[in-house]
Amino acid sequence: MGRGRFIVFEGCDGSGKSTQARLLAASLDARLTREPGDTPAGVRIRSLLLDHSPEGASLNIRTEALLMAADRAQHVAEVIEPTLANGRDVVCDRYLASSVAYQGYGRGLDPSEIAQLSGWATQGLLPDLVVLLRVPVDVVLGRLRAGGGLDRLESEGRAFFERVSRGFDQQAASDPARWLVVDGTGPVDAIASAVSRAVASLSIS
Repeated sequence: MGRGRFIVFEGCDGSGKSTQARLLAASLDARLTREPGDTPAGVRIRSLLLDHSPEGASLNIRTEALLMAADRAQHVAEVIEPTLANGRDVVCDRYLASSVAYQGYGRGLDPSEIAQLSGWATQGLLPDLVVLLRVPVDVVLGRLRAGGGLDRLESEGRAFFERVSRGFDQQAASDPARWLVVDGTGPVDAIASAVSRAVASLSIS
């Protein structure tokens, strides 16, 4: 039995990545998972990270980055790596590129240090394919406002999401063999078809 494939969906909040991750996982009979918060420890970490109360708003940006890495370390150890080792594909809604984009570019921390932190937390585990759903910031903000009930990160302003979007774009440009960039404003079925074609041609070395 071979090793499973590790496919990650990335993008700004409101990009539609959660929908696409769910569709792909169903089509592959893959393990669908997400970050942060898909382990018992991660549930507690997620509540700290997304808390929009006055207490949550005081969370230091370095603490935020460390909590993201802690969630990821537990996630890889408990969910992702065992599933891959058993030969089943994993489809993940967010992974280390989100930390680079949000805590690095968005918060103004050093993106290379954030990447190194996640690399240590995950013991170097990288996705076989990263699907970036690119959506204009105006569309992102409109979708988030329409959804209501914004969490601590979703409630950030335009400048923050512009930096995050740039962070995703620069990561994709630096590793085009691993990243698939898709227009996230297109029809859901068209996006799913483009992703499925990319996954069909994906081989694990």
